[in-house]
Amino acid sequence: MTLKDNDLLKTTAMFFGQMNENPVQRSLIALSAITLAEHFRDDKKKDILLFADNMYRYIQAKNEVSTIIDQTPAEGGYQPTIFSDVKAMEDRLTTNENGSITALQTIYVPADDLSDPAVQMIQHELDSTIVLSRAVAAQGIRPSVDINASSSSLLTPEIVGERHYMLNTRVQAILQKYNSLKGIIAIIGESELSTEDRDDYNKAKKLIQYFSQQFNVMEKMTGIPGEHHTREDTLNGIEEIIV
Repeated sequence: MTLKDNDLLKTTAMFFGQMNENPVQRSLIALSAITLAEHFRDDKKKDILLFADNMYRYIQAKNEVSTIIDQTPAEGGYQPTIFSDVKAMEDRLTTNENGSITALQTIYVPADDLSDPAVQMIQHELDSTIVLSRAVAAQGIRPSVDINASSSSLLTPEIVGERHYMLNTRVQAILQKYNSLKGIIAIIGESELSTEDRDDYNKAKKLIQYFSQQFNVMEKMTGIPGEHHTREDTLNGIEEIIV
């Protein structure tokens, strides 16, 4: 209904591989979707935005196929071809002289273990990752992004500028310190912290609140208008908090 209400169906193609279907069919869904994306890019000369929900299901389907044909499992109990499976698929999501394929992929993290071999392999192929955390969500913060666990290969001084890069480095340091101080505060209380630690702890709490926002897509459900912030506004706000 959301696609229809926003008049997006005319430019959308969808592929579904439901969990009640056999693993061979499910494993081919991702490849079929990418093949169509390549068709639109190369034959129709279009720029494509590809959503994959979620990439771990592809690994899961391929693993089930591997079990059926009695292959010896690799690390973590996954199929021995897990790395080539992911690499061969991700390498097709590229830009060429005809157009671009930009992919937005969600990844289910088994048991919330970011070190899982499948999760690590998929992450390795992505330019940027945003980690949604149950612990952050439990604090009532939306979006529930774990800032320290999230990363981007594009976050360099050459791309975003020296100011943006340095502010990001400073924010991550403060938030990492905040996480380490929470355990200490639970035992001795915030009043026992040094002046510097208490100052950084309070800065971190302000930053966490600052990074939360109202979603435009949720406005119909919450009745609260969505928010837009420019990058410059965001950087100015961060400077006001941490300087």
